[in-house]
Amino acid sequence: MTQPIALNSALHQTMQTWRRDIHQHPETAYEEFRTSEKVAQQLKALGLEVHEHIGGTGIVAILQGSQGTGRHIGLRADMDALPLTELNTFAHKSCHEGKMHGCGHDGHTTMLLGAATYLAEHNDFKGTVYFIFQPAEEGFAGAKRMIEEGLFTRFPIEEVYGMHNWPDLPAGQFAIHAGAVMASTDSFYITITGKGGHAAMPDGVVDPIVVAGQLILAMQTVVSRNLSPLHNGVVSITQIHGGSAINIIPEDVKLCGTIRTLAEQQRTLIKERLAHIVTQTAQTFGAQADLTIKSLYPVTQNTEQEAEYCYEAAKSLVGDSNTLWNPLPSMAAEDFSFMLQQRPGAYIWIGNGGTTHTRPLHNPYYDFNDAILPLGASFWVRLVQERCT
Repeated sequence: MTQPIALNSALHQTMQTWRRDIHQHPETAYEEFRTSEKVAQQLKALGLEVHEHIGGTGIVAILQGSQGTGRHIGLRADMDALPLTELNTFAHKSCHEGKMHGCGHDGHTTMLLGAATYLAEHNDFKGTVYFIFQPAEEGFAGAKRMIEEGLFTRFPIEEVYGMHNWPDLPAGQFAIHAGAVMASTDSFYITITGKGGHAAMPDGVVDPIVVAGQLILAMQTVVSRNLSPLHNGVVSITQIHGGSAINIIPEDVKLCGTIRTLAEQQRTLIKERLAHIVTQTAQTFGAQADLTIKSLYPVTQNTEQEAEYCYEAAKSLVGDSNTLWNPLPSMAAEDFSFMLQQRPGAYIWIGNGGTTHTRPLHNPYYDFNDAILPLGASFWVRLVQERCT
């Protein structure tokens, strides 16, 4: 088995150049035109079979091993940036105002591109690898769109894997979950309609602000008094809109927020209880409330066997003590969940933290840690070597 990609090697330096170029030119959902073009150019230069414009700007590149037919495995990286203004001042900071690689997708793209580069030169494996470069992970379900446009029907992928950097995990470590990795996410929108009027004459109105206050308190029981204490769930109200003047009781108030769970059963229960509480609370005060729930991403659920393959591959690179098995999942969400609904696979975390400048994901001062680029690429290489034998 070949050695991992070395720190400060020529390939590492090339990957750092790619990563910083992508960081400097961030592109948000379905607008990853420059990023996609550069990725496709590099893949074509390697001699890979490249399929473009899947799910908009998505790419699938195919590499056949030299040792004959075998497994068909997919490796996925997301390419999109966030609608966030970067506050860093280094040379490779974003040159597009209001857009920033604040989640490390520039690093994810680079690590997978680095793995493709290495494997194209060392293709002594048995089987086929599909390098999946996906658009629009940040809230626009690029994975789902790629699936709808034939990801798993055009390409006979049998297993699929994804990786995300994790600033809470020290650099040099991996974390692998046997089951749920990240939560489902749904958004809700509530409109409370009462009867507006003069603020000095409240007896003649139905005050939607009072109803909203009661509803906000009642909604805190959706999780605390309906879910088992052994299960996870979040209902967070994140927006309140209502009123236009200090002497007018408004006609309506709007509430918005998010629902997160780690199992579909709890997800269904929360939606049912939320609908009941919203309707009945409003009726109690003589108002009307309309609830809309928009389903976004399902639970990111690994299959245990494929998670174990990742665990063994990671251990072979960084050792037992630096490979965490089944840590606590995150209540954040990830659209790789759609791919895991279609094929067995796993989504893992690579440590990105431990440095003095480490910032959390989605922070305006975040920057991907270039020191882990060779480790992430080496993980993909090792997984291919172990699965395609």
